[in-house]
Amino acid sequence: MATNMTAQELVKQKLAAFEQLQPAFEECFPFVQQVHGQQRFSTFPVASSVRYLHALWICECKDRLLSIYKNIERYEGSYCLQLLLRWQEGETAAVVDFLQRKLDMMPFADLTRQIQEANQHHKGDGLADRLMHGRNILLNRGMNLIMALDAIFVLSEEQLIDEVRAACAQYDHRPEQIERQIAELHTDLYAYAPSQLLAQRNMELMNKMGVHVMSKPSDQSGNRSWHVLEPSVPPGPFAEQVIDGYLELTAPQHNNPARYVRFVGRPERSDTGTM
Repeated sequence: MATNMTAQELVKQKLAAFEQLQPAFEECFPFVQQVHGQQRFSTFPVASSVRYLHALWICECKDRLLSIYKNIERYEGSYCLQLLLRWQEGETAAVVDFLQRKLDMMPFADLTRQIQEANQHHKGDGLADRLMHGRNILLNRGMNLIMALDAIFVLSEEQLIDEVRAACAQYDHRPEQIERQIAELHTDLYAYAPSQLLAQRNMELMNKMGVHVMSKPSDQSGNRSWHVLEPSVPPGPFAEQVIDGYLELTAPQHNNPARYVRFVGRPERSDTGTM
């Protein structure tokens, strides 16, 4: 009982902590989606790169507080904090490597080949349009990466560090704050503790966020995938399942391992008469 009470209290603490985090998450999550291709930024200053790392950390905190099962490290929030700490000390190469790894996903040749094939073999079903939409998302993503790197590379090392430190202070990521934030991620509050209440809270939240993020006409229902094609094979009867090798149960001593004599509904005959 004590263990159950402790688990319930932890869930309450997680929900209370997320209530405080929720406004920041609702601001950061759309920004991450925009950087990942939902929007093409005309400029992406150093402060925006700091904001991107900050936003990934906020999204990581949300996943930990609501105990989202982590089969992949999609946000890498703890690593983003380490990058911000090292960046303020002058380590820029690791940040550039991270930005390139997150945003440089450009299979344009393969997508273009698929679009050509769709135009030839899938006319009118929407597949080519959806592939072109995905290619534009990747193009936006690549352009955002270029803009971010351009803003970093154009500055001298001293100017860059000054801008990074100013932006980190704006988002509460001074070195001493980062050390505390990293330590907090290793507490029970941010540990994985699956709960129906936490899962329900996450579903409600992400349903709400999905409405805001997927607001473009190309993301509306009916436009997210190509049209379902007419089947070329006539459908069979509903709920019919043919079992190969089926033998009708006709005798209690044959094909009746459980010896269910009462299962037999017809009389059986022997040399001595009806059984």
